[in-house]
Amino acid sequence: MSSPGPTLFQIEVVGIALTSVAVIVTSFRLCIRARHKRLWIDDAWAAIGMIFNFMLLVADCLYLQDYQRYPQGTRVALYYMIAQFFYAVVWSSRLSILFTIVRLTVPGTTFRRVLISTAITFGIVWAILFSQVWWVCESEPSWKTQPHPQCDLGRGVAIAQVITDVLGDFVLILAPFSLLYKVRLSTGQKVRVLAVFSASAITTIVSLTHAYYIFSGGGTKEVMAAIVEASMSLIVANLSVVVAFIFHLKAEEDSPSTPTPIITFGSLPSRKRVRDPLATTFTGAESTQIVLEDLSKSGSGSLKTGDDDEISFNNREGKQPNEWC
Repeated sequence: MSSPGPTLFQIEVVGIALTSVAVIVTSFRLCIRARHKRLWIDDAWAAIGMIFNFMLLVADCLYLQDYQRYPQGTRVALYYMIAQFFYAVVWSSRLSILFTIVRLTVPGTTFRRVLISTAITFGIVWAILFSQVWWVCESEPSWKTQPHPQCDLGRGVAIAQVITDVLGDFVLILAPFSLLYKVRLSTGQKVRVLAVFSASAITTIVSLTHAYYIFSGGGTKEVMAAIVEASMSLIVANLSVVVAFIFHLKAEEDSPSTPTPIITFGSLPSRKRVRDPLATTFTGAESTQIVLEDLSKSGSGSLKTGDDDEISFNNREGKQPNEWC
């Protein structure tokens, strides 16, 4: 016997809690980037995801609570809003992660063009999934007469979600590996850098659970899984900047006395020599600095070189690395 699904009250509590965390984390990320004047396309997609996540919460609350007060057409519209806002949060979050990787590459390189093409593909997939909800639900309109209308999305939507979610998250995990595999870092440092982007695997697990509930008949379990997946996708999209900020604070505390290497991502304050979190920093009197910079500069390889942004590598012994490419 299958277990009963969550109550409407439980869904609302989880939705409010996770959405609040996602909005706070995204706002924190945007404040960090705005403070250092490094807002870019990845931050714009994160902001879009935050807006849609909040709209998803509002639509969920209206749909779940006191829905009897609304005319039937409004209930149907609320269901469609929930379905489409869900896709908007998930795919804008993925685009934010992808453009975070894009900004680490040099303009004009093949790898950057591949990533831009991937972003366009993500947009096309989003449009297809958006349209699929309409043609599936409108082909069987009998659900619209239910007191609490919910379309039976069926096997086709579940399969499409599994394929697109797994492939999309696989790309977001693989791309940083392709970007950093030639960088001269210790194993522990590479693990720390890649673990941030590999957090996309969390959303894969949640999305598979959501697809299972779609496949098995929906209900309140499907609604709960959709809320969790949307909020987790947005939270994961902000991890690179938030973790960067945390490691930067730790680097500032440790830098006066301990030249311990750190790895950071994010924006760089100008008042310290300690480089940005998810950069790898070695402090020392004679240092040669290699930086993965923002968009404005170009170089011969896929990674940026310059003096002030995303991922920096200092060599404490002052040796010039010869294998950078």
